Amino acid sequence: MKRGVSFTILALACCALQQAWVVTVAQTERPRVAIGNAGTMETTESGTAGGVWSPALTGERRPLYRVTTSDILELTFTFSPEYNQTVTVQPDGFIVLRDVGALYAEGANLPHLRDLIRIAYSSLLNDPQVTLVLKQFDKPYFIAAGEVTRPGKYDLRGDTTVTEAVAMAGGFNLQAKHSQVVLFRRMSDQKVETRVVDVKRMMSVRSLNEDIHLKPGDLVFVPQNAISKWRKFLPGSSLSLYLNPTQF
Repeated sequence: MKRGVSFTILALACCALQQAWVVTVAQTERPRVAIGNAGTMETTESGTAGGVWSPALTGERRPLYRVTTSDILELTFTFSPEYNQTVTVQPDGFIVLRDVGALYAEGANLPHLRDLIRIAYSSLLNDPQVTLVLKQFDKPYFIAAGEVTRPGKYDLRGDTTVTEAVAMAGGFNLQAKHSQVVLFRRMSDQKVETRVVDVKRMMSVRSLNEDIHLKPGDLVFVPQNAISKWRKFLPGSSLSLYLNPTQF
């Protein structure tokens, strides 16, 4: 009897150890985000970059706006109109509140900043009710560079993808490499995440599932194709025999 109980306990302990080992392996093998200083991730797999999850390029598509310098905010107090005011986010990221002083605001979204303002005024008012409105702000934009017809800075109005950004910039020129359009997205002051988008393949299979949606500040770069790089070394009469822009 005792031997049977001991055997049962031993079997349960082995099962528990096996489950713990499986969980440990899964956590160890969990994909890590590959981020580098302008490091290229040459993949077009939707939702991943280089075989690992890419939160900056495939994360939340419509994040809340975050306050930045030079933004102008209007504060309205429901039961204390004497504290109504309009403030500007200073170059150091602070706003100056009446009778309260400086409050760091840069990088916060409006709901979070509203909560911070309520906390700041709670020493003066009983349960302050404040409405926060963004009056002026830096318009979101993207930059199209490289081998496009009209490179430059464009307003980001509404949901825009990489292929749509190229079209807004006038499309590819004859020197463009359609299969290696690079999207640069800044994650911090020191790190930038990149993704290579094969527009040529997407068009050939008639599917835009891998077309990345832009965020403010993104850079869409179209590199030069190989034929254009060697053009100056080829005789002009023979160039027309080999140059077919659609193959790039």
